[in-house]
Parts: sequence; structure tokens; C-alpha cells
Amino acid sequence: MGALIDSSVLIDIERGSFDLERVPAGVADTDISISAVTASELLNAVHRAAKSRIRSQRQAFVERLLEAWPVVPFDLTAARIHSKLWAELAAKGVAIGAYDLMIGATAIANGLKLITRDKRSFPKIPGLRVSLW
Repeated sequence: MGALIDSSVLIDIERGSFDLERVPAGVADTDISISAVTASELLNAVHRAAKSRIRSQRQAFVERLLEAWPVVPFDLTAARIHSKLWAELAAKGVAIGAYDLMIGATAIANGLKLITRDKRSFPKIPGLRVSLW
């Protein structure tokens, strides 16, 4: 089974607050990929860095990730799932950030679970398989 890895995990890895040695058992055989939306979030953090040293470090980290793992696009299938989830959740008064909902829809559209550290948003998305790290 494959999985999308969320920026919350990747940011904690970059900051040194999450060690890949602590990855849950059984994950070694999982094919990891990154949503195009997550790639955009990470690249945005590169561009927003105030200091050139931090910008260079972030850029190197992000580029290593983008070389190591495939990037899954937000395509028409994901857009259809996203729009349906958005309408359903809004009708229930459940608010989820636009980017998180796009990432969740991408995972569902591609039959992937989502690896995240975000305990607030992703578990609220119906049909999304979430692995909290």
C-alpha cells in the first residue's frame, strides 16, 4: 500500500523534532509519495525564508525530498472528490483548510493513506485513511 506524506511530518524532520528512526513498524515497505500541494507548501517555505542561509538549507532539503519521492498531482479525479468533500463538510459546519482538503482528496483519489502529524484536520475527512506519526 502506498502513502502520501504530509508537510507536517516533513517539517518536523527538517527541524529535527522527528526522527525517521522512530517510524512505526511495517512502514518500511510502504511506497511514499508527496502531493503536489505538499510540494507547493514546502517550496513556499523556501521562498519565505528571511535569511539566505535558511533559504539555502530549506531548498536543499526540499529538493532532496522531491528527488527521492514521486509527486502526485492534484488532477481532475482529485478535484471531483475535493469538491464533494468540501460541500459535505461545509454542510455539516466542519472547517478544514483548503490545502489540507486538497491533499486528502489527492490521497483518496489515488488509493493512498495519508501520513501526518496533524491530529485536527485530516481525521475529519470521510474516507481518508490516516496514519498519525
